[in-house]
Amino acid sequence: MTESADTNLAPQSVDTAAQTVVASQPAPQPAVRPDPRGPIQQNNGRPAPISRASNKDETFSEGDYVVYPTHGVGKVDKIAVEEIAGHKLELIHITFEENRMTLRVPVAKARSAGLRRLSTKKAFDDALGTLKGRARVKRTMWSRRAQEYEAKINSGDPVAIAEVVRDLHRNAGQPDQSFSERQIYEAALDRMAAELAAIDQTDKATALVKLGTFLKSA
Repeated sequence: MTESADTNLAPQSVDTAAQTVVASQPAPQPAVRPDPRGPIQQNNGRPAPISRASNKDETFSEGDYVVYPTHGVGKVDKIAVEEIAGHKLELIHITFEENRMTLRVPVAKARSAGLRRLSTKKAFDDALGTLKGRARVKRTMWSRRAQEYEAKINSGDPVAIAEVVRDLHRNAGQPDQSFSERQIYEAALDRMAAELAAIDQTDKATALVKLGTFLKSA
């Protein structure tokens, strides 16, 4: 069964039946692997060319690592024109290996959806510097702070995510975190590690060690 997709909808994730799900919600099942037949066919029977998708500030190419706010680091699998509900759209296919999901982001919506390229090393250094700052924990109810922390994580901004890691980090001898604090802390740390690993061209385990070094020196 296939749901129709409006051209004004948010980016979509896709399963094997081409059913579309709003990208801000994790897909309930694994997404399809890239089509081995390559790009879709145009009316003249020739393959549609792989283009460079761009918006005002960013240009994306096949093979690029990118950051999608609510899912973190993914890889551009392909950029192709597809027909959805009678409309031809140029879509950026982004794969997220860890949760086995693929998003299809309309090129025209990439900027408003918050899709971006990886941070530069200099920009990420600002996030690493944030880890060394003093924790700033508001004296408000945990439920309110949890919402603020989650909003920062889903913003895709590495400095905002680093603030969550900094504020929820517990050094030896400090009170233990609650289960929900630990979950949010680990989610923020995971997001930072994934982007750092992509920037440094290493793996997440190595990136976590590097982040741990910064946190210990705070």
